Amino acid sequence: MGVTVLATYLRPLAIANLVANIGIVLTGAAVRLTASGLGCPTWPRCTDSSYVPHGELGLHGAIEFGNRLLTFVLVVIAIACWAAAVAHRRTEPVAGRLPLRLATAVALGIPAQAVLGGLTVLTDLNPWLVAFHLLLSMLLIALCTWLVWTLTPHPVVPAGETGAAAAARDRLGPTAWLVVGSGWLVLYLGTVVTGSGPHAGDEDSPRTGLDPQVFSHVHASAVYLFVALTVGLLVLAHRAGRPDLRRAVGVLLAIEIGQGAVGFVQYAQGLPVLLVAAHLLGAALTSAALAWVILTARAHDPAEAGTSTGRATRAGT
Repeated sequence: MGVTVLATYLRPLAIANLVANIGIVLTGAAVRLTASGLGCPTWPRCTDSSYVPHGELGLHGAIEFGNRLLTFVLVVIAIACWAAAVAHRRTEPVAGRLPLRLATAVALGIPAQAVLGGLTVLTDLNPWLVAFHLLLSMLLIALCTWLVWTLTPHPVVPAGETGAAAAARDRLGPTAWLVVGSGWLVLYLGTVVTGSGPHAGDEDSPRTGLDPQVFSHVHASAVYLFVALTVGLLVLAHRAGRPDLRRAVGVLLAIEIGQGAVGFVQYAQGLPVLLVAAHLLGAALTSAALAWVILTARAHDPAEAGTSTGRATRAGT
C-alpha cells in the first residue's frame, strides 16, 4: 500500500481508535460489575502457570481474560492509526505534525494502561489504582477525540464583530476551560464514589474507607456546578455567533443531563449493575465531548491563534 493511500485511512482509523477506547471502558465495567477483577489472579499471566484461564477459574476468569485480550485489539488499531499518521506526515509535512504526535501518544498510552491494569491486579484491586486506571482511559479518549477533531474540517468564523458578540467571544475561552475543569472534577469524584461503594471488582478487594453517601453528595454538587457552567457557555456561544461551538456544547449538555438522570436513579435503586455500566459509558462520552468543546472554543480564540489548535483548524478549512 502506497504512502498516499495509507494516509487516506487516517481519519477512519482515528475514529476506530476512539470507539475502541470507549468500548474497553465498557468491557472493564463488565469485569468490575461481575466481580471478575481477580478472575485472573495474577499478571501478566492469568495464573502462575498459565497465560490462559483454566476451568477452575470459571466465568470470572473468562471475563477478565477476555478483557485482557481486547487490549491487543486496541494495540493493533493504535499501531495502524500511527502508521497512517506517519504516512500523512510524509504527504502533509506541516499539517501532519500534530496528528502524528497524537497518534503516537495514544499508541504509547495503551500499553501503559495495560501495565497499570496489571498493577491493579497485583495489588488486589487497590481502589486508588483502579480509579487512576479509569481516569487514564478518560485521558486516552480525550486524546483520541483530539486526533479526530484535528482531522475534521471546521468552519471559518468571521472576525471583526463588535459589541455584544465580540464581548461574548472574548469570554468563550476562559468559560470553556472552567467547563473542562469542572467536568474533570466530576469524573474524578465519580471514581472516588465508586471506590467507596459496593462494586470493587472482587468480593474481597479493599475499599477506600470513605463514606460513599457523603461523597455521593459532594459528587452531585460538582455536577450542579458543571451543568451551570455548561449552560453559561451555551449562552455565550449563542451570543458570540458560534453555531459550531453551540452544537458541541449542546451535545455535552445532553450527555450531562443523561448522566445526571442515570446517576440519580442508580443511587436511589442501590447501584444496579446495568445502570452503573451505563453511567461509565456516559463518563467516557463526557470525556470525549469535553475535548471537542474546548478544541472548538479555542479554534477561533485570538489568544490561541498561534497554537497547534488554531493551525489545525486553518489547515482543515
